[in-house]
Amino acid sequence: MPIGRRPGAYVCGTDAAMDVIGGKWKVLILWELIERPRRFGELRRELPGVTEKVLAAQLRELEADGIVHREAYDEVPPRVEYSLTPRGTSLNDALAPLAAWGRENILDDRAEGSAAAGEVREDDDVALVAGRP
Repeated sequence: MPIGRRPGAYVCGTDAAMDVIGGKWKVLILWELIERPRRFGELRRELPGVTEKVLAAQLRELEADGIVHREAYDEVPPRVEYSLTPRGTSLNDALAPLAAWGRENILDDRAEGSAAAGEVREDDDVALVAGRP
């Protein structure tokens, strides 16, 4: 099954990869599936803020791209589990250096309290209107 929803329109490999993992939740879904297969409800609980509609859509896209496998069991009540395919595992392996970069350059900087010039963090006190204390 070909990867991507824009065949032939990619400029480079990074463009193609970003099409597969693009979206707020896909990388987090992949992260959750590293350890073991998960049911939909488990994923929903592990990803606070994601709606059922968005999670279902993102899982469908990952399945269509050959990244996630959906296993439906013929049981009552119905049970569905999501797991990584070999292609999904290799994608997670490719994302590992990016995660390391984020830990070293973003998370470590925040832990040390060294914000870049002009950077505003969530816990900073900032006037809402310029010129007001």
